[in-house]
Parts: sequence; C-alpha cells; structure tokens
Amino acid sequence: MAYVICEPCIGTKDASCVEACPVDCIHSTDADPQYYIDPNTCIDCGACEPVCPVNAIYAESDVPAEWQNYIQINADYYNK
Repeated sequence: MAYVICEPCIGTKDASCVEACPVDCIHSTDADPQYYIDPNTCIDCGACEPVCPVNAIYAESDVPAEWQNYIQINADYYNK
C-alpha cells in the first residue's frame, strides 16, 4: 500500500511532503497542478501525511470516496 496525494494539494502545492519523504517518491514539475506519490517507491512510512498543511495525503486504504480517482492519478503520473 502507498500514500496518495488528493485534490486539496491543487492550488496549494506545498513542498513540505517532499522534504519529509525519506525515499524521494514525491514529485512534480512547475507545470503540474499538484504533487504525486510514486506507489512503486513509497515505503508506506507516513512521514508525508502529518506535514501536509491542507490534509491532502492519505494512506491508499483511507482515501475518501470522493477522491478515489486520485489513487489512479498518482499511479498514472509515473506510468507515462
């Protein structure tokens, strides 16, 4: 299981999660609307979740129903 960045990141895009990640699995470009977590690299440590100022990060099993599509959005970002 990995962590997932959801809709609240859009428009905020705070890099606190990037700095907290011990395995460098959170990425984005300046053109991207949000940060994304690589599900193949994420070690499920949860270090990113408490530092997110907009509560956009969830364990995959805890993603709210309205944001379930972000599980695939994060994965697709790394499968281009």
